[in-house]
Amino acid sequence: MTEIHASAVVHKDAELGDEVTIGPYCVIGRGVSIGSGTVLNAGVVVEKNVKIGKNNRFFPNSVIGAWPQVLGRGEESSIGGLVIGDGNVLREYVTIHSSMHQDRVTRIGDENFLMVGVHVGHDCTLEDKIVMSNSVQLSGHCRIEMGAWLSGMVGLHQFVTLGKWSFVAGLAGLNKDIPPFLTVSGHYPPMVRGVNKRGMQRAGLNDEQQERVFEAYRRLYRQGGALLENAKALSQEDGIDENVKAIIDSIIRSNTHQYGRYLETLRERRR
Repeated sequence: MTEIHASAVVHKDAELGDEVTIGPYCVIGRGVSIGSGTVLNAGVVVEKNVKIGKNNRFFPNSVIGAWPQVLGRGEESSIGGLVIGDGNVLREYVTIHSSMHQDRVTRIGDENFLMVGVHVGHDCTLEDKIVMSNSVQLSGHCRIEMGAWLSGMVGLHQFVTLGKWSFVAGLAGLNKDIPPFLTVSGHYPPMVRGVNKRGMQRAGLNDEQQERVFEAYRRLYRQGGALLENAKALSQEDGIDENVKAIIDSIIRSNTHQYGRYLETLRERRR
């Protein structure tokens, strides 16, 4: 049975699934839908036109689907929405903004863990099984791929892509794309430090697949020469492992933009 605390404010047009819990002083806006088993603790705000899946948990004072932080847009402007999948945990003071474009959405996948104070800017896409530690800050239009792990107080520039099963050390500032399975630290510029072995294990890669990623890393980052040229040379070889190909493709794509942010080459088409 759905439970709504007496102090909560729920718009009459909101759709609530079975076994939804709305805690004290929550505010649920127009056009919101919340899937079964989702729990909102005290003081959670869900703005209009947000779609939330099943079995999510929102801890106190998170703000979900708020107006994007964009200059020059007043209340008369139209914005897009926010779609959240299933089984996510969003801790205290998490903020996620809706898309700045009327026909687009910010998108959060399944089984992600966003810790205290995480901010996800407008038009970001988070895939599944991502961990974002305290105070991670994502600017608009970022993409975080499957299983990436971001340590505390990491910041991402607009349009950055963080590859699947990668690891970012605390206090890093990312202003360019990071390929899958790698570890990175530092800021302006961030530096690739090695291979995320734990991430490969979480991804279910066997010993042979892991060794191929390690070998590709050595050839790309440790043998000398320009990274892009190393990636192009490796791409021409026969029988490339699919995980190695994902790393190569990321490097080649990111080099289509002068600052190493592939998504920024799509800026005009995203508007």
